[in-house]
Amino acid sequence: MTQEDKELLLKDLCARLPYGVMIQIPELFYPQRKVAEKLVTINDLWHFNDDGTYIENVKPYLRPMSSMTEEEKLLFYQNTLRFNKETGYSEYTYKSIDFLNAHHFDFRNLIEKGLAIEAPEGMYNIK
Repeated sequence: MTQEDKELLLKDLCARLPYGVMIQIPELFYPQRKVAEKLVTINDLWHFNDDGTYIENVKPYLRPMSSMTEEEKLLFYQNTLRFNKETGYSEYTYKSIDFLNAHHFDFRNLIEKGLAIEAPEGMYNIK
């Protein structure tokens, strides 16, 4: 993993903290035992490993942009776009990124880069 990839993943995970993103950590080490393949939220990470873990070992479960439902598309466009009268174009607002993070969408193409895992259908039951 390049330094650029590490920074991208860290920025992405930090932005998702309020939304309970699920992550996979291949190995968590304890003084006496090793636990394999944990699925936890990023907020719970310190409960499993007080010493932390390397960012290279963390993979979030994200939804591909193509998995956005028609209802989610409608909500996205209604609640996050603002029409700019000067340019005549719709603009994304900070609410756009908040929406995508809250619904666990991979708008940074982390899945394609091997930095995230495609979330199984139903993993995130967002209303």
